[in-house]
Amino acid sequence: MNQNHNLINRRSFLNLTGTSGMALMAAVMGSGFWSMHSDRAIAAPLETLTPDAALKRLMDGNQRFVQQKSQHPDQSQARLVEVAQAQHPFVTVLSCADSRVAPEILFDEGIGDIFDIRIAGNIITPEVLGSLEYAVTLLNTPLLVVLGHERCGAVTAAVAGESLPGNIGSFVKAIQPALSKIDNESGDRVDAAVSANVQYQIEKLKRDSTIVSERSRDGKLKVVGGRYDLDTGTVTLI
Repeated sequence: MNQNHNLINRRSFLNLTGTSGMALMAAVMGSGFWSMHSDRAIAAPLETLTPDAALKRLMDGNQRFVQQKSQHPDQSQARLVEVAQAQHPFVTVLSCADSRVAPEILFDEGIGDIFDIRIAGNIITPEVLGSLEYAVTLLNTPLLVVLGHERCGAVTAAVAGESLPGNIGSFVKAIQPALSKIDNESGDRVDAAVSANVQYQIEKLKRDSTIVSERSRDGKLKVVGGRYDLDTGTVTLI
């Protein structure tokens, strides 16, 4: 029965991703990924949150963090054991790899609560997109947050437009299209670009992912942008 159910899961996901995902899924299944992620690992959580309820929970956690009233939930040994064989995150967060922007801390959550995807500049790459689609499709997270932050180094580099060594310029290139949104902006161009980049990456996400756009349109998924203030710890929705 478990094998049949896993087969259905595979077929369902391939139908959702289309032919573009077949090569990836072949590699994934060949690696034994699906045998490790059994029915139990992708089963429905005990409590299913609506997208709005998930957003409220997330923002309530940030308020606790800002007010220095963090509860540090889901960080006990019991929680470790509970999620060892299954994960049921209630939110997917795409955030910058900056060491000061750790979602579990700034949203006051714990082990297994947030599906984290972190990359400099919180940009959408094919690998990031695949990870996001995995989270919203197989883990059924009802909320997806693209989180930028104040004084982001990747955004600053994109605004400066200077050449960078090695592969560092790759994420700068991914941010530069967002700068057209701030052509008429006055004031702090880097700060304006942080928000513009979040908006651009969300647009790119919905444009490039049928899975995300359809689930969002059907009300199964809420996609929001946010800006994290390094000075205060506050997350503001964009």
